Amino acid sequence: MPSTLFISVFQIPVFAFSQPSNHDFFRRLPKPYLLPASLAKNGIGDRVSVPPVRCSTRGIPPESDIGSVDIVGNGSDVECFASDADGLFPSPIADKKSPASLEIAGEAADADEGLVSKILDLALLVSPFFFWGTAMVAMKEVIPRTGPFFVSAFRLIPAGAILIGFAAASGRRQPSGLLAWISIFLFGVVDGACFQGFLAEGLQRTSAGLGSVIIDSQPLTVSVLAALLFGESIGTVGATGLIFGIVGLLLLEVPAISFQGKDLSLWGNGEWWMLLAAQSMAIGTVMVRWVSKYSDPVMATGWHMVIGGLPLLVISVLNHDPAISGNLKELKADEIFALLYTSIFGSAISYGVFFYNATRGSLTKLSSLTFLTPVFASFFGFLYLGETFSPSQLVGALVTVAGIFLVNYEGKVDDA
Repeated sequence: MPSTLFISVFQIPVFAFSQPSNHDFFRRLPKPYLLPASLAKNGIGDRVSVPPVRCSTRGIPPESDIGSVDIVGNGSDVECFASDADGLFPSPIADKKSPASLEIAGEAADADEGLVSKILDLALLVSPFFFWGTAMVAMKEVIPRTGPFFVSAFRLIPAGAILIGFAAASGRRQPSGLLAWISIFLFGVVDGACFQGFLAEGLQRTSAGLGSVIIDSQPLTVSVLAALLFGESIGTVGATGLIFGIVGLLLLEVPAISFQGKDLSLWGNGEWWMLLAAQSMAIGTVMVRWVSKYSDPVMATGWHMVIGGLPLLVISVLNHDPAISGNLKELKADEIFALLYTSIFGSAISYGVFFYNATRGSLTKLSSLTFLTPVFASFFGFLYLGETFSPSQLVGALVTVAGIFLVNYEGKVDDA
């Protein structure tokens, strides 16, 4: 279909030609020209087919071959329409809209890229707490088949070797000097052997979600130790958080304590072992500042995993854990995956990503996400293991998480 293009409007009187040949001399006049007003007496809106007339030079190629021009008049105005059968005229719509369309498309692409980048950053920030929470579920699932101390050793030693290799490939220095190795050894005993050993014992007697809540109460202990050892101020909000945390832990611990006559059995309930694990982790967290004075923190973390895992492996052998007694060959595919997940994702990758986030963002903001670990552990523990909280445990968990949040919120206010 030929396209019709509006060319121009001129204030020209228009008339109807009864004998167009009698007025040929008007066509020979220079254009645009005026017609006598008396010739417009035959009506309004007549259409006359004339040879090509350039009513305006805008948008018309000077050497174009146009078949005809329609002139439509209403008595005083003339509209000239040229037939562009051969597509000689440029498309003003395409010319005007193409740059805008490209600009809009570019902005949309930038917006999509920015959204994807934000989602990836958030996933990277949350991933260590996701791995730690889900690793609790994986450990609890595989412990009956392998033994608690074997799982603890397997979680530490391969992960530590991976971190050491990563640190060496990154150009980080190996620990050197007596003080460096002494600090790493003590760090490995407290934060490696004790923490993972108590954790494995506790998981045999309590749910992954409840155990995670208790373990992640360690920021409460860290704040007290930091105030005593380094003179850090707790503040009003932080003190309120400590009170909330203590009340929450009591709500978690007291219902689980079993009484046998007049004897109070602490070592038989998993909550007590989890509380010991939390205190070991808190002391280890405070020790990091001392360890970092003598060696690279990433390299020290890797070595403390290996050193802390070796005593657990010895205990596993002496304790005749099922995995050591030959049951390791009988593990199913999902149980082997659970072991690998606790070591690779629950330790090596989670610690590596945590340190990466710590070097590029706020430590306070990072630590404020601690409460996500028991959330992930509780959700996946319910989903895969059918674990639930009793009413008092649920209240205690919520109060403890609130206390952890308030302690971290106090640090955020101090940084501001």
